[in-house]
Amino acid sequence: MQYRTLKDGTKISALGYGCMRFTTAGGRIVMQKAEREIMAAIKCGINYFDTAYVYSGSEAALGEILERNNCRERVMLADKLPYYLIRTAAGIDKYFNESLARLRTNYIDNYLIHMLSDIKSWERMKSLGIEEWIEQKKAEGAIRRIGFSFHGDTETFKRLIDAYDWDFCQIQYNYLDEHTQAGRQGLRYAASKGIPVIIMEPLRGGRLVTNLPASAKKLLRSYPVQRTPAEWAFRWLWNQPEVTCVLSGMNSLAMLKENVRTVSSAPAGALSAEDKALIKKIRNEIQKHAKVGCTGCRYCMPCPHGVDIPAAFSCYNKAFLEKKNAARREYFQVTSFKKDRSDMTRCIGCGRCERHCPQHIQIRKELKRAQKVLLPLPVRAVVAVANKVANLNLHLR
Repeated sequence: MQYRTLKDGTKISALGYGCMRFTTAGGRIVMQKAEREIMAAIKCGINYFDTAYVYSGSEAALGEILERNNCRERVMLADKLPYYLIRTAAGIDKYFNESLARLRTNYIDNYLIHMLSDIKSWERMKSLGIEEWIEQKKAEGAIRRIGFSFHGDTETFKRLIDAYDWDFCQIQYNYLDEHTQAGRQGLRYAASKGIPVIIMEPLRGGRLVTNLPASAKKLLRSYPVQRTPAEWAFRWLWNQPEVTCVLSGMNSLAMLKENVRTVSSAPAGALSAEDKALIKKIRNEIQKHAKVGCTGCRYCMPCPHGVDIPAAFSCYNKAFLEKKNAARREYFQVTSFKKDRSDMTRCIGCGRCERHCPQHIQIRKELKRAQKVLLPLPVRAVVAVANKVANLNLHLR
């Protein structure tokens, strides 16, 4: 395992564990599986675990596992304050204390202002006394380091970096987002200020692995050095010395082993000019085919009318990366053939989802486009019949 040294001398693993995508069944985290994976990660040398107040069940699961295995002191916990839910100064303590209780701890190593998107939002939190609150919690030892996570443009990111004496920050960054979001320019700007940078969405919600177009896969197969799509994406990140830690939502032991093997052999500066050229070609092929830049983070959810937005965009992209009928069949299976329908026909265009999208996707506009591809009139007729049959069966039970 590679480690980076923070300003206070703390060593952080270059590979971090993202706890947003634990395996679930029936809406609940499969605890036995999550525990196996977390404990295996700790054994491999991973010491940075990232969760958030709004990750359903994540804090409680992580806290229970660390307490049961008596290993809280062996790891750094990163958690996030949902500032967008806070209206009063008392709300800051409320959410922080709830997170402490869920995590079964009395301190958080790395605490982030979650999805801080602009200066106005930071100014509003300042008016509620957030700066004084941070100082107090640090003095008490309840918070070791303070930072913010960010989805937005480069210039806004720079302004936020300069707005406070941050201990670290977290950005979405991968070879598709090299020049969007905070981007390479933002990464280097933070590093130039001595601010460690944690990376999220290194695989773009899995898109850089599962949704590669055939042309990109062909490039990988024909390259002299054989590596998996995930390994190329991670190596691209670790090749940059400004990257402190890369988060990965590893929900299988096989994924964990591959990522640990990769980080152990991927020091900064290891990629050759030919390697970099290959990744650039792959990026170009992806950009030719994909329609919507959704990462599947689900910040747009829940939709008040039951639309599964990430499922719609995932299948919409697959319709252009794979075969349309296969994508339509998958969409039908995951949204329509069940008790609680979640297909796009339920959308009324309220726009609530767009206010929470980190990628700033025009969701309503894109859903209409996706509907034309995934739910053309003949398919809608099939869906309508299937729903009637499903409702009849439910009524007869």
